[in-house]
Amino acid sequence: MHRVVIVGRPNVGKSSLFNRLLGLRQPTRALWAGSQFSVVANVPGVTRDLKEGVVESEQGRFKLVDTGGLWSGDGWEEKIRQKVEKAIQEADLVLFVVDGRADLAPADLEVADFLRRQGKPVLLVATKVDDPKHEAYLGELYALGFGEALPTSAAHGRGIEELIERVWAHLPVRQEESEPEVVPIRLAIVGRPNAGKSSLLNAILGEERVIVSDIPGTTRDAVDVAFDYGGTRFLLVDTAGIRKRPESGVEEQAILRAHQAIREADVVLLVVDPWALGDHELKLAQEALEAGKPVVVAITKWDRVKDREEAKRLRAELSLKLVHIQHLPRVYVSSVTKANLHKLLAEAARLFELARTRFETSELNRWLSVWSLGTQLPNFRGKPLKLFFLTQPEVAPPTFVFFCNYPEFVTRAFEGYLRNRIGEDLGLREIPFRLVFRGRRERAST
Repeated sequence: MHRVVIVGRPNVGKSSLFNRLLGLRQPTRALWAGSQFSVVANVPGVTRDLKEGVVESEQGRFKLVDTGGLWSGDGWEEKIRQKVEKAIQEADLVLFVVDGRADLAPADLEVADFLRRQGKPVLLVATKVDDPKHEAYLGELYALGFGEALPTSAAHGRGIEELIERVWAHLPVRQEESEPEVVPIRLAIVGRPNAGKSSLLNAILGEERVIVSDIPGTTRDAVDVAFDYGGTRFLLVDTAGIRKRPESGVEEQAILRAHQAIREADVVLLVVDPWALGDHELKLAQEALEAGKPVVVAITKWDRVKDREEAKRLRAELSLKLVHIQHLPRVYVSSVTKANLHKLLAEAARLFELARTRFETSELNRWLSVWSLGTQLPNFRGKPLKLFFLTQPEVAPPTFVFFCNYPEFVTRAFEGYLRNRIGEDLGLREIPFRLVFRGRRERAST
């Protein structure tokens, strides 16, 4: 797929343009639109890592990459520049974004020089041009050396269609793909701040794809990265650390986006620091399970374990603290030595397939007979509960519908019994599934 990269100094409207091109009308709604959209705020430096999305247009599709602001003057400047440079190397076209309503800044000239050295095609885009009268201020943009700037407004949609047309005019012609696109497994990486999520993502990819720091809150948005493992396609989603009390509006948005990533995931990778474990991890696991998402627990930083005795002690402590989710697969990994990373991905792929298991109705009803005989069925005032039929209408999560005479007779204890039987007998103990009870009263005997 063609790659188009958005580049510019901080706070010129790159992320708002990114969101608009991906089809979001109101940039302020990016929070609720899925993790491929960028968090937008009126402060510089919100975007630090690369954000990718696919633009759908009449001419076809292309991949769009949002980048951090260049020449920001803060402590992240060098790391951001390295990531932007790598993104440009893989690009077919660069959108050089400038603020169409502000005077040229020294950072704009620095970005222009930087892009000339990259040797890639560049299309100059002026943002925040909400009204035609604002176009009178665009003349000085010729000084950047990239010709006439295209005026756009992400807030009002001005110039967006023309921008897409110009993008396609600059993209090289290539043959259509002969193979259908494979839908990847969406794997959301979640956990508390500094649990090692971004380090784990970088270790899996074999490169520093996202910025890693000991400073909590370094990751400020959900970052999607496509990855192929042994023929299986993944979409890895690194998220901001989730904590109870965010320290800024940007962090609050990022945390809400992390919760959104859980709801959109196929599988959730819960990253646990064994030296900083509390109830928070259990709540995140429960959130994912209630959303019907399989969970793999990744115990990180295992390279710090000194010897077998410490490993034995930590495993025992973890088993005690994670007792309520002991049925979930647990993998001990290290982002430094890359130990068990292959097992982590294999477990995620296995749970993805397990959550899509479909059972024949005849098999389910044979098991229903066994389960009915294996316990005392609930009754109310002499009227016993009767289970007539069992079917599975949905997968991911598997959903089982029990047809019975009195659904209101189903007690919590009996539902728990059925859950245990389904988990053990159908092999679904490691994933969430749903039970539904529907009435089908017996005809009165005549």
